[in-house]
Amino acid sequence: MAPALPRRILLQAALLGTAAPAMTFAATGRAAPATVPAPSAWTLRPFELKDVELGQGLFAAKRRLMLDHGRGYDVNRLLQVFRAGAGLSTGGAVAPGGWEGLDGEANGNLRGHYTGHFLTMLSQSYASTGDQAYADKIRTMVGALTEVRAALRRDPRVLSVTGRFGAALENVRGSYQYVDLPAAVLGGAPAITLSAWVKPTHDANWARVFDFGDNNSRYLYLAARNGGGVPRFAITTGGPGGEQALDGTAALPLDRWSHLAVTIGGGTGTLYVNGAAVARNTSMTLDPAALGTLRNNWLGRSNFLADPVFAGAFDEFNVWSRALTAAEITALQNGPASAAPAGRGDLASYDFSETTGGSFADSSGRGLTATLRRTWGGPSHPGFLAAYPETQFIELESMTSGDYTKVWAPYYTAHKILKGLLDAYLATDDDRALDLASGMCDWMHSRLSKLPDATRQRMWGIFSSGEFGGIVETIVDLHAITGKAEHLALARLFDLDRLIDACAANTDTLDGLHANQHIPIFTGYVRLYDATGETRYLTAAKNFWGMVVPHRMYGIGGTSTAEFWKARGVIAGTIGDTNAESCCTYNLLKLSRMLFLHDQDPAYMDYYERGLYNQVLGSKQDKADAEKPLVTYFIGLKPGHVRDYTPKQGTTCCEGTGMESATKYQDSVYFRKADSSALYVNLYSPSTLTWSEKGVTVTQTTDYPREQGSTLTVGGGSAAFELKLRVPSWATSGFRVTVNGSAVGGTPAPGSYFTVPSRTWRSGDTVRVTIPFRLRVEKALDDPSLQTLFYGPVNLVGRNTSTSYLQVGLYGNAALSGDLLPSLTPVSGKPLHYTLNGTEFAPFHEGTEDPTHAYVRRSEPRVVFGNTDSQVANPARSDGTTLLDEIWAGAPFATKGALVTRVRSTVNSWVSAGLLSQSDGQKVTATAQNATYVD
Repeated sequence: MAPALPRRILLQAALLGTAAPAMTFAATGRAAPATVPAPSAWTLRPFELKDVELGQGLFAAKRRLMLDHGRGYDVNRLLQVFRAGAGLSTGGAVAPGGWEGLDGEANGNLRGHYTGHFLTMLSQSYASTGDQAYADKIRTMVGALTEVRAALRRDPRVLSVTGRFGAALENVRGSYQYVDLPAAVLGGAPAITLSAWVKPTHDANWARVFDFGDNNSRYLYLAARNGGGVPRFAITTGGPGGEQALDGTAALPLDRWSHLAVTIGGGTGTLYVNGAAVARNTSMTLDPAALGTLRNNWLGRSNFLADPVFAGAFDEFNVWSRALTAAEITALQNGPASAAPAGRGDLASYDFSETTGGSFADSSGRGLTATLRRTWGGPSHPGFLAAYPETQFIELESMTSGDYTKVWAPYYTAHKILKGLLDAYLATDDDRALDLASGMCDWMHSRLSKLPDATRQRMWGIFSSGEFGGIVETIVDLHAITGKAEHLALARLFDLDRLIDACAANTDTLDGLHANQHIPIFTGYVRLYDATGETRYLTAAKNFWGMVVPHRMYGIGGTSTAEFWKARGVIAGTIGDTNAESCCTYNLLKLSRMLFLHDQDPAYMDYYERGLYNQVLGSKQDKADAEKPLVTYFIGLKPGHVRDYTPKQGTTCCEGTGMESATKYQDSVYFRKADSSALYVNLYSPSTLTWSEKGVTVTQTTDYPREQGSTLTVGGGSAAFELKLRVPSWATSGFRVTVNGSAVGGTPAPGSYFTVPSRTWRSGDTVRVTIPFRLRVEKALDDPSLQTLFYGPVNLVGRNTSTSYLQVGLYGNAALSGDLLPSLTPVSGKPLHYTLNGTEFAPFHEGTEDPTHAYVRRSEPRVVFGNTDSQVANPARSDGTTLLDEIWAGAPFATKGALVTRVRSTVNSWVSAGLLSQSDGQKVTATAQNATYVD
C-alpha cells in the first residue's frame, strides 16, 4: 500500500504558503501585471491566484509536488520540437517524447500542446508563489518561441556544426529541411561516382542521403537505411519493381561520421562504406545517362512522400563523371576530397563550409549553387507559430472524416500554445508573449475567415482532427485585452451550429460524442455570450451542463468511457477500465465555475467540490518525480482497478491539464459580488484571501475534509459586506454558523448559500462554520444496487485486489440520523479510513497505486437494526427498492420511537401489498423496538 503524503512534503507546502516573495514585472517596467477585464455579464468576480494563498493541508501538499516538478524541469526539452521545426539549434536537448515528440502516438502530430500546458502551469505557479524561478523559465520559453516564429517567417538558414574535416550542415530531425541541387548535377554521365560524409542522428528507415528523380518511378537514390536497416543504393526507370540495387551489410552507426560512395561504370555498380566495398552488382544496365535530366535532385529528401527526411549532418558531397577506383575511394577517408588523388568532383562538389545563409557553393567549377529548402514550401504566414508546419491546418480544410495519423487537432494544439502565451503575459507582463498570442489569432483569422461557413461547420464536427479545445475562451480573453475586432470575429468562426442549436433547445444529442472534444467548447461559448450578448450561447452551455451532470457523471465527478459519452443515464453499464478521462473533469470544473459567475446556482459549486476533492485530487499521485507530473489519463472504476499515473507514452493531454489543476487549486475558493457587497465562500480549504479593495484579509483555518468545518478570521482593517457560506447539498443536518461565538439566525438549507447579514467586519472577527459529515451512498442511475460511498464530500473507495464487485451491507448499525458510518470501523491513526468486512475504505483523493473499488454491490440480505438480526429476509419491490431502503428513507429520526413508528407503518404497507408476511412483519417491528441505536 502506498503511503500518504509524507510530513516533509506537508511542511514544505506550509513554508511555501507563508514565505512567498514579492513579484516583479521587469519585462515592461510596469508595476503590476495585466489582467483580463471582467465582463459586465458576470454577477460575481473571481479573485486572482495571487490574492489567495493556500495554507497547510491536502491541497498545498499536492501542489508542492507539482511545483517542484515544474521548477526542476528543463524547459529546453519542451522547446526542442519548436526549435527543430524551425530549423534552429536544439542545443542537444532531448524532447520529452510521447505525444510531445516525433516518435509518439500518431507521429507526434500533437506536439507543441504540452509546451502550452507547461507555460500555463509555470504562469500559475509564479502567480501563486512569486518564485522568480518560474518567471525565469517563462521568459526563456517566450524568448525561444519568439525566435521560432521569426525563423518560420524566413527561408531556412544553415545550421553549421563541426564536420568530419571542417564545418558541416546539420538537418535537425523535425525541421523537414533538405538540400535542393540544380537539375544538371548528374550531367547525363554514363559513368559516375557519388560520395558523401554523413552523420545520421536517427534510425528511420528509407531516409535518403540523396535522391535524384522525377517521381517514384524514375530515380536513383542512396538510403542510409533500407527496410532491413542497412544502406541501399538503387536506380530504376520502372519504379520499385525495376530497381537495380546495392545493399549494405551493416547499419550505419548513429551520431558518428560515415563515408558512403557509389560507383557505376562498365555495367558494374559498387557500394562502399567507410572505404570498403560492401556490395557489387556486375549486371547493371542502368546509369545516370539512362535517366536523362531529372526534376528533383535532393540531398536528405525522398521522391516518395511517405519517407522520412534525413536527420543528421552532411559534410562533403561530391559527384564525379567516372567510376573512381577502390584506391581512390579509400583515399577519401583520410581528408577532404580536395587533398585526395581524385580531387573534387567534376560534376558537383559541396563542402558545406557555409555558416550563414541558405545556399551552398559548388566547387566543381560548374557553378551549381545548391539551396536549403523545407519540404512544406516557403516561409510560414505572418503570426503562425507551431512545432510543425502549416500543413496540418491546410489538410484539415479538405478532410471529411478524422484521421489523427495525418491531422491531429491542430487548432486544439494552437489553443494550448495560445493559452500558455496569454497566461505567461498575464503572469509576467512580458509583451513578447502578448505579441505572439495576438499574432497567432491574426494568422488564424486570416485563414479561417476565408473559408465558407459550410467548410468550417464540417471541420469542427470531425472527430479528433477537428477538435479545437477551449480556444474560443482564450480568444475572447485575448480580445478583452487587445480590443481587435478581428479577434472577436475569429472566436465566432468556431461556432458549431448544430451543437449550439441542439443544446439551446435542450435536445440531448451527446450519445456517441467524444466528451473532451465538446466540454471546453461551451466555456468558450459562455465567453462569447459575455462579449456579444447573444443568449443562445449561454442557454446552450447551461443546458449542456445539465445533460452531463448528473446524467453522465460518475460519483467522483468524472465523465466518459473510453473518451466517449454513452446514452443519458447509463452509468453502471459503462463502468470499465477507461472511465473518467481526467481532462473531462478539468474542463467541467472550468465550465461550472464560469456558469456560477453568471448564475449563482449552488449546484455548480456542489459539482465543483465533488470533482475537485475527488477526481482532480485523486488523479495526482502522492509522490515526487522529476521526469513526469504523475497524473492519470483514465481512471478505471471497475473492481480492483489500479490507477496509472504514467499513462500511454507520456506528455498526454491529461498530464497537461493535470499540471494546470495542481497549480490553481485556490482559484474558486472565494468570489465577490460584482459591487463587492458580498463575499462568497465556495470551498472550505485552508487559505488566506487578501481582499485589497476592502483592505482586509480572510483566513480559513481548517483541515477540511479531515475536519468537519472551518474557521474564518478577518484581518487587516475593517470593511462592510455580506458573507455567503456554501451549504453543501449533502449537509442535511447540523450546519451551524457562529460569529464571535454567537449563533447566526436562519435555517441553512442543503444545496444553498447561508447568508451572514452585512456588517462591518473588524480585525479579529471570527466565523465558525460547522458542517457535520455522514456516510451516505449514491446509486448508479441505471442500477440502484451498484453504489458508491461518500463521507461528507469525500468519496470512499475499497482497497481490495478482487476483480468482482464487493458485496456491502450498510444498514446493520445505521444511526437514527440516517448516518451509515456506525456500520464501519475507523482505522486508528488514519483519518477518513474505515474497514468493513475486512476491506479498508479510504479517500479517493489519496493518490496511491492500490487496487480500488469505487463502486460496490449493495447487499442487505436480512433485516438488521442496531446490529440485531431479525432473521427475516429483506424483501424488495420490482424496482429493486428494499424494505430497509424504504424505512431508512425516512431518516433522520429524532428518537428511537420515531424510527419504530416508521418501521411499523412501512411494514404494514408491505404486508398489505403482499410483499411481506404478517409474522415476518411482526419480527421486524419487534427487532426495531428492542435494538439499541447510535444517535
